[in-house]
Amino acid sequence: MDLDKYKSNQKTAYLAESFARLQKEEEEINTMLVVDPSMAELAKKELSLLEEQKNALKEQMDGLLKEETESASFPNELVIEVRAGVGGEEAALFARTLAEMYKAYAERKGWSFATMDESKTSIGGYKEAAFEISGKGAYKTLRFETGVHRIQRVPETEKSGRVHTSTASVAILPIRAKTTIDVPPSDIEIEFSRAGGKGGQNVNKVETAVRLTHTPTGIVVRCTSERSQGRNREKAMGILLSKLEQRREEEDAKKYAGARKAQIGTADRSEKIRTYNILQDRVTDHRIKESWHNISMIFDGHLDPILEALEQASVDQNKKQ
Repeated sequence: MDLDKYKSNQKTAYLAESFARLQKEEEEINTMLVVDPSMAELAKKELSLLEEQKNALKEQMDGLLKEETESASFPNELVIEVRAGVGGEEAALFARTLAEMYKAYAERKGWSFATMDESKTSIGGYKEAAFEISGKGAYKTLRFETGVHRIQRVPETEKSGRVHTSTASVAILPIRAKTTIDVPPSDIEIEFSRAGGKGGQNVNKVETAVRLTHTPTGIVVRCTSERSQGRNREKAMGILLSKLEQRREEEDAKKYAGARKAQIGTADRSEKIRTYNILQDRVTDHRIKESWHNISMIFDGHLDPILEALEQASVDQNKKQ
C-alpha cells in the first residue's frame, strides 16, 4: 500500500502515522516468531487484531480522500449569474423572477444567498445580476441550471392578449479552493468605484466596488457586496478564475462533443435548456424531455423535483458508459 499519499495529505497524515505504527508492531511480532515459534498462538491473535485496526484506518483514510475529491469537484460555494436575453423589459423581469426563484430555493435548503452585484431596469427587472450561494451540496445540486431559460406568457402591458416569448440566461460558477488556472497580474485591469445602493453613508463615500477585466478574453467581473475593497477584490478574483475555468471547459466540451456521453446538456450558457409556459402552467426541461406543472410553486423555490430528475438522468448516463 502506498502510505506516502496518505502522509502527504493534511487530512489523513495523522491516521497514516497510526497505520505506520501498526505496521511496525506487525514486523516486531513476526520477528519475535522467528526467535520464539512457541508464541505462535498468541501472535496469531495479535496479528489478527492489528489487521482489523489497519483495515479500519485505511477505510477511514480512503473516505477522507474521497470526500476531499468530491469537495474539489463539487464545492459548497458558487456564484449564480442571471442576465436578461431576448424580450426587452419582459426578459429583464423574467431574469429577476429566476433570481428570486433561486433565492427562495436556497432559503429552503438553509443555504446563504447574498447579492454580489446587480444592474436593474427602470421597472425593477434585472439587466444582469450576480449572487453568491453557500451551503452543503450547493454546486452539485444546481450545476445543471446553466443555460438559456425561456418563458412564454401574456405580459400585463399586452392589450391584444398575444403570447410573448422572453429569455434569460443563467450561469452557475463553482468557487473552488484550488484552481488550475494561472493568471498573470499583467492580464488583469482593476478599477475601483463607489458601490452605491443600500449600506449607509460609508457605501457611497468609499470606493469599495471592484471591477476586474481579464484583457486577453475581455471577461469582466464586478463585486460590490462587501464593505471592504480587499474582500470585494478577493471575491471578484474568485469569480474571474471560475469564469476562465468554465470557458476552458466549454471549449473542451465542444472539441470532444462526441465523447460527452455522461453530461446533461453542454453546460454552455447559450444552450436552451428549459421553458416556463405560463398559460399551460407547465415547465419543460428540454435536455431530459420532462415536464412539471404548478409554475407558481416552482417560482416559489420548489425546485427539488426538477433538480432531482436532472441528477438521476446524469447518474443513469454515467451507468451507460
